[in-house]
Amino acid sequence: MSAPEGPVLPGEHGTDGGGRRPRSRPETTLVLDPSWFDTLFGAEELARLRAAASLGDPVVAHDLSSPAALRRLAETEVLITSWGCPPLTAEVLDAAPRLRAVLHAAGSVRGHVTDAVFDRGVRVTTAADANAEPVAQYTLAAVLWAFKKIPFLAADARVHRADWGYRERHGELSGRGRVVVLVGFSRVGRRVAELLTRLDLARVLVVDPVADPAAVRAAGAEPVPLAEALPLADVLSLHAPSLPETRHLVGAAELAELRDGAVLVNTARGALVDTEALERACAGGRLYAVLDVTDPEPLPSTSPLYALPNVLLTPHVAGSLGSETRQLSAAALTELERYAAGLPPLAPVTRESLAVQA
Repeated sequence: MSAPEGPVLPGEHGTDGGGRRPRSRPETTLVLDPSWFDTLFGAEELARLRAAASLGDPVVAHDLSSPAALRRLAETEVLITSWGCPPLTAEVLDAAPRLRAVLHAAGSVRGHVTDAVFDRGVRVTTAADANAEPVAQYTLAAVLWAFKKIPFLAADARVHRADWGYRERHGELSGRGRVVVLVGFSRVGRRVAELLTRLDLARVLVVDPVADPAAVRAAGAEPVPLAEALPLADVLSLHAPSLPETRHLVGAAELAELRDGAVLVNTARGALVDTEALERACAGGRLYAVLDVTDPEPLPSTSPLYALPNVLLTPHVAGSLGSETRQLSAAALTELERYAAGLPPLAPVTRESLAVQA
């Protein structure tokens, strides 16, 4: 994809629109699925990009093995990546000897940042903080609706039309004095804790063996081990990364420890939950679930979770979509401007931090 055509935008000739000229305009290439380009980069973002970077042809690459992409990689100092970026292997890096920074305009870099990137000392950043906000907002809404069993009452309303007697079948429909357990004090988990504690509605417990207990308490929550938290949970919300050690973190044994009527909310990764165990638990009617992610994703058409009135499924929409994605490109552009000005990154990713991130 060539540089977008159009009128000269602020910063087109090397300033940032306010007369400030960056220390340099590094040769920059965007690597992502081209279908995301117009969603991530509007006029404002393009103006910032052109002001901070020197752009070649193609501006956007996807197949890094193509002749045009290889020619561009040879000149590139900065990659701005997003969804659809292929793995940055040693072979790709060999073709990009001048590469100094990979700035990700999305959340997890796990799919494309390889050990070879860290081996070569390339700066890596993420827009995960920006992506965390809509996920936290979705989670907050799910928790508040879970208190009153709103999705499940709505499902009942389609069937029980004669009266509202079904309202009494779902236990206490209140958030006051309830317990929310957050598994994972990630960017999202921390933000959800802050939002919930501002409401002064429910007790918030955090399960995260690597989180600083003082940071958990500063967010208004209480650090507890998983075994202690499960029997207390009215809502169990998952915010842990998908790692080998977290696969099926919530299985049959953990589900059995939850109290009757508890609601599982998963906006993190489907593999955190043993799907078959959850199917059995929900089919028995004892538990509820709000699932924005599943394992596999999407679920097979034969999964009983589709038909259960105590399960709400959404198609992985909690994260940034539509206009929300402009916050991701804005975060990456801020990192680009800081790089060009010789400033340290705001949201660096290291080999060590990636080991415990999504």
